[in-house]
Amino acid sequence: MTVTVYIPCDTTALAMGADDVAAMIERGAEGRQLDIELVRNGSRGLFWLEPMVEVATPEGRVAYGPVEPADVADLVSSGLFEGKQEHRLAQGLTESIPYLKNQQRLTFSRIGITDPLSIADYKAHRGFAGLEKALKMETQAIVDEVKNSGLRGRGGAAFPTGIKWQTVHDEPPGQKYIVCNADEGDSGTFADRLVMECDPYMLIEGMAIAGLAVGATQGYIYLRSEYPVAHRIFNEALRLAYNAGYLGSNILGSGKHFDLEVRLGAGAYICGEETSLLDSLEGKRGMVRAKPPLPAIKGLFGRPTVVNNVLSLAAIPFIVDQGARAYADYGMGKSRGTLALQLAGNVKRGGLVELAFGTTLRELMEDFGGGTLSGRALKAVQVGGPLGAYLPESQWDSPIDYEAFASFGGVVGHGGVVMFDDTVDMGEQARFAMEFCSIESCGKCTPCRIGAVRGVEVIDRIRAGTNRDANLELLSDLCETMVDGSLCAMGGMTPFPVQSVMKHFPNDLTRQQA
Repeated sequence: MTVTVYIPCDTTALAMGADDVAAMIERGAEGRQLDIELVRNGSRGLFWLEPMVEVATPEGRVAYGPVEPADVADLVSSGLFEGKQEHRLAQGLTESIPYLKNQQRLTFSRIGITDPLSIADYKAHRGFAGLEKALKMETQAIVDEVKNSGLRGRGGAAFPTGIKWQTVHDEPPGQKYIVCNADEGDSGTFADRLVMECDPYMLIEGMAIAGLAVGATQGYIYLRSEYPVAHRIFNEALRLAYNAGYLGSNILGSGKHFDLEVRLGAGAYICGEETSLLDSLEGKRGMVRAKPPLPAIKGLFGRPTVVNNVLSLAAIPFIVDQGARAYADYGMGKSRGTLALQLAGNVKRGGLVELAFGTTLRELMEDFGGGTLSGRALKAVQVGGPLGAYLPESQWDSPIDYEAFASFGGVVGHGGVVMFDDTVDMGEQARFAMEFCSIESCGKCTPCRIGAVRGVEVIDRIRAGTNRDANLELLSDLCETMVDGSLCAMGGMTPFPVQSVMKHFPNDLTRQQA
C-alpha cells in the first residue's frame, strides 16, 4: 500500500525548510521500506504551521506542523505514515482545524489540496469548467455574469470589474489586451503569490475567460521580480496549459484565441498603479498617466485594455462556472463575494483567511489571528497596505466592507492586515508613510514628489519639539494638499496613515524624542 504525503512547495514553506523536511521524510520511508507518494502541494495558508505535512488516511488528511527536519525521525517513529495523532505536532484532520474550517473559501478552495501543476488535479476540482462554459457563451453574457456577481477590484479603488469589462467590450473590434496586475507590493500581502504558486491554472482560466468576454487575444501578467518561485511555477503552468489546449490559437478546438505571457517588473511600488504598470509593460519608465483617457479605452500600446489584479481575475472561474448569484450570495451591501484577508505583523497565527465581506477586524484578529505574537495588548492595525489608515480599537468592530471602511477613512485595499502591539511608536509609523512615498513616488506630480519630502521634514520638526503647534497645522494642510492635488493614489493616499495617527494617536506624534 502506498501512503500519500503532502508537503507544500510555495515560498513560505520553502523559507521554513520544506525541502529539507521532504528529503528527511523520503529517507524515513526508505528506512521502513515503505512506498510513499510525495506530493508537493500548495500551502493551505496556515503560515504559523509551515512547513505543514499532511498524510492521507481513510478519514481524510491528517496534518502535522510546524515540522522541522529534526522532528521527522520522531514523527515517523510516532506513526506519521499511519496518520497517528499522538505526536505533539499533530493537528488532527486538516479540514477540522478551526482556522481553516471557519473560512468561506471560494477563490482559494483548491490551495493546499492539489498539486499546483497537475491539470488533472485542477480539473478534478471543477477546474476549467468556467472556461469550457464561457466558450459556448455570447461575449455579452459573460460580461453580464461578472456584472451581476458584484465583483469589485481587489485593489485600492474597488471599481466594479464588470463595468470595466463592459467598457472594453464595447470598444470597436481590433487588438485588445488583458493585463493582470501581479505587482503585489503592499505590506503584509501574499494572496496573489499564493494564487500563482498554489493554484496557477485558476488565474490562467480567469484571464482566458476575460479575453473571450471582451474580444482580447493577448494577455500579460505583470509579476513582481521578488517572486521567483511564483515566476517558475507559473511559467511551467503556462507551458502545460498551452500543451493541453487551454491557451493558444484554437482553445479546446473552439477556434477562439488567447495568448498569455509573464513580464517581470523591476521593483517599483508605483507600478501597482495601473497606468504606471502599462508604461512599464511598454518598456518605459513607470510613470502615472493622466486620466482620461481610461486604460479601458486607450491602454496598453494605445489599445483598449482590461487591467485587473490577481484576486479579481482569480474569482472569475467560480463566477462563470457557478453563476453570478452563487458569488453574490456572499457578502453585504455593495461588497459582494469573499475577500482574501492576509494576517501579518505582530500576530500569533498569521496566514490567509478568506471570508465573506462583513466580518469584523476584531473577529479576524482574535478568532483567527489569536492576538499578538508577543502576547502584549494590540494597539493599532493597518489595513490596505502602506497607504492605509492606522485603525484604533474603537474601529475594530466595524464590518470589513468597502463602504463601511470609507465612512471613517479606512481602506480595505488588497486585504492586507498588519497588527501592532502596544510597544509601537505611531509617530514613527506616520513618518514612515511620508518617507515611503518620497522613495516610491514616480515624481510626475508636485504634491506627491515634493509633499512627501516636506512631510518627513515637518514630522521630524514636530517630534523634535520645534514650533510644534505651527508644524502640526502645516502637516494638516500638507496632507489636504496631497489628498486633493495628487495625480494618483500614491500621493493621494499617503496622508491617510498620517492623518489617522494625528487623530487617534496624537501623543505618539508629539512625544519629544531623546
